[in-house]
Amino acid sequence: METGDWKRPVIKVIGVGGAGSNAVDRMIQIGIPGVDFIAANSDAQALARSEAPCKIQLGAGLTKCLGAGGAPVVGSKAADEAREELGNALRGADMVFITAGMGGGTGTGAAPIVAQIARAEKALTIAVVTMPFSFEGTRRLTVAEEGVTRLKEEVDTLLVVSNDRLLEIVDRRTSLDVAFRIADEVLRQAVQGIAELITRPGLINLDFADVKSIMSRGGGALISIGHGEGREKAVEAVKTALRSPLLSMESVSG
Repeated sequence: METGDWKRPVIKVIGVGGAGSNAVDRMIQIGIPGVDFIAANSDAQALARSEAPCKIQLGAGLTKCLGAGGAPVVGSKAADEAREELGNALRGADMVFITAGMGGGTGTGAAPIVAQIARAEKALTIAVVTMPFSFEGTRRLTVAEEGVTRLKEEVDTLLVVSNDRLLEIVDRRTSLDVAFRIADEVLRQAVQGIAELITRPGLINLDFADVKSIMSRGGGALISIGHGEGREKAVEAVKTALRSPLLSMESVSG
């Protein structure tokens, strides 16, 4: 193939709801080249604070821009109301990442609709979501589990991060605000890690076709993060990743 024939895959990341949009903001602040960012929310005030260049108001008529009130059915209807805007924003993408927090109204309810739209646009669709902290209550966890079940049916690959497991790798005195920031950061690292397999050269060079062949098979996925230094940094990174509490089959059960 001539160099001039190569076309960079179009990668779009859409944050759905508060947690998803926060993760997108983190990605923008860190900087991930070759990726387009979108924020979609039913809460107009939260959406206005987003740093994403493309913002989509969900359910302007349904929710009066005041949010989904913790009800996934409202979040779903809000996304359905904005199908045209979502389709326009996702059009042309080869790969779409959906980031969201499960358990609330917008992220839980709207993410499956966004996934439907992305796949209708023929994009490889990967969702990266967080499960609630246990201190957020059993009802929120139940809502999150139901949301994950619905979302799994609509995406090519679903990657679920347990927020409780994040607490195992941070100081127990960590504040609530910092805990949620760490959850946002893990979403960011997951998306960036997969996207940069394609957009940046590394020790293991993969192209979009390689990633698509693996991730279009459906089902759940695992994420773990490891770091290494020195001459054996690759080996050390693998070892620390394998020891990480994030590496748990609980997050992809079913």
